[in-house]
Amino acid sequence: MATVKDFSIEEKLTAVLTLQKIDSKIDEIKTLKGELPMEVKDLEDEIEGLQTRIQNIDAEVASINGFIDQKTEAKKEAQALIKKYEKQADNVKNNREFEAINKETELQELEVKLNDKHIKDANFELKERANQRLRTEDKIKDLEDVLKGKRKELEKIIAETEKEEQALAEKSDEAKTKVDPRLLSAYERIRNSYSNGLAVVPILRDSCGGCFNVIPPQRQSEIRQHKKIIVCEHCGRILVDTDLNEKVGLK
Repeated sequence: MATVKDFSIEEKLTAVLTLQKIDSKIDEIKTLKGELPMEVKDLEDEIEGLQTRIQNIDAEVASINGFIDQKTEAKKEAQALIKKYEKQADNVKNNREFEAINKETELQELEVKLNDKHIKDANFELKERANQRLRTEDKIKDLEDVLKGKRKELEKIIAETEKEEQALAEKSDEAKTKVDPRLLSAYERIRNSYSNGLAVVPILRDSCGGCFNVIPPQRQSEIRQHKKIIVCEHCGRILVDTDLNEKVGLK
């Protein structure tokens, strides 16, 4: 039984061309899915980020409420001191004591006003956080509606192509075992270099089927002879003649 190394150049070209056609069919299915998988992932990430934002808003609200409780308690303490000083003022014995009590009373009145301001500002912040939360919840709802549609669309495509894609993936793995190791390495390197995944291309209208640069007649003749592996001098893709390209098809 012949090994990969025993194969002729034509057989090696046939093997790598077969692999290319299988992989190109897989690429077609991925193109059919388009950007949907990425769009679904981006939407999921964005929703997760917004949910984290809501958690942060809730934590801020809890902190603000704690601050309000603290300032409310401080206000009560100041008001209690004012009442205490007012009673003491009724029993003062001289102007010096009266002025001292009056000064303490004024300080506590300022403390009450300052706490009132802190509480007012904090309540304003609470309203702002509540509005932020509502806006974030609305955005999450809108994104979840979009995500639902994208998932449904992607699931439909996957259901329609999953078996075919799996079968092609198995064929691709099998086809790789029949390709010369050095040629396979070159194929994968070239394939990864181009967004369309084309590493093996036929001559089309006297031009490279990958970059569309003209192939000289003498070069075309050498390609048809199948005596050596020939690559495009412009893009580096592996070149095959039209006859071989039409001969090799997916089974």
